[in-house]
Amino acid sequence: MKRSTLLILSITGVYGAILHSAAWSVNNFLMTGPKAYLTFSSSVAAGAHSGMEECKFQFGWERWNCPESALQLSTHNRLRSATRETSFVHAISSAGVMYTLTRNCSLGDFDSCGCDDSRNGRVGGRGWVWGGCSDNVEFGEKVSKLFVDALETGHDTRALINLHNNEVGRLAVKDTMKRACKCHGVSGSCSIQTCWLQLAEFREVGNLLKLKYDQAQKLEMDKRRLRAGNSAESRGATAETFHHIHATELVFLEDSPDYCTRNASLGHQGTEGRECLQSGRNLSQWEKRSCRRLCTECGLRVEERRTEVVSSCNCKFHWCCTVRCEQCRTLVAKHFCTRRDSGAPNHSRQRSRARRR
Repeated sequence: MKRSTLLILSITGVYGAILHSAAWSVNNFLMTGPKAYLTFSSSVAAGAHSGMEECKFQFGWERWNCPESALQLSTHNRLRSATRETSFVHAISSAGVMYTLTRNCSLGDFDSCGCDDSRNGRVGGRGWVWGGCSDNVEFGEKVSKLFVDALETGHDTRALINLHNNEVGRLAVKDTMKRACKCHGVSGSCSIQTCWLQLAEFREVGNLLKLKYDQAQKLEMDKRRLRAGNSAESRGATAETFHHIHATELVFLEDSPDYCTRNASLGHQGTEGRECLQSGRNLSQWEKRSCRRLCTECGLRVEERRTEVVSSCNCKFHWCCTVRCEQCRTLVAKHFCTRRDSGAPNHSRQRSRARRR
């Protein structure tokens, strides 16, 4: 087996292990091949993990809440899923890998990577010039493509959709970068500024991709051509469809299943037992409606449970240099989606019978 093939298989194995396990690890990474890939592998693992953590945050109060089964990216009949949710998983994990590689490069973790000074010395705008140490997103993009895109070995429609959504995630990292500047001049007059580009908080990348998820475009493909798989006819139909899709848009192929009910074969747990929010400080309208979305609209009822929460309180500083706290216990009301009691009276049915009488 060729060395390049071994490398691709090792990359696939590592990334697959990350995606199939919450306790991700790179201990089994192939110990042969270029040392550079060994250097990057831990950052790739950390980036994939941060991407999935962001996925869980973005969908924390939705019916599909980025469960562990989402990492498998497959369906019960061994065909890879191409739903709206799958498109987000590909984009956010790809973005996480690129983001972490770029950040670690800026921190000096890699001998082969440094600042992006390609713009330095150019006039950027009125009163400022490019300079300083810009985050090297080109490096992060290049290495993340090597690891993430290598997972797609096919050339069918699903593979092209996944590669497209991977790229959407990487573009989101670039699109959220911010300009930072330093003033120069006599007595801090700031007559001229030196500016550079730096990564935004990863939460901003997640927020942007969540917006793209809400606006994702469904590809309308001829089913006969789609079944043709990796044929010339199928590739031609796919290329024709992608011609009308913008590079920054998430795309999907299949409608999402019903996430209200449990489906073991698809790995969906349903919303029964999920916590929801009814009241609290600084809640958005989306969060306040979570009980209706997760429970009521899924045929479940909202059950309030009193839960004891232990937290540190009455903390005092003692010289020198410790902080001692007491343990305070408080009862907090939490709300959960539970199955309606089958033995309870059906009020709507009773009202219907009363009208007949």
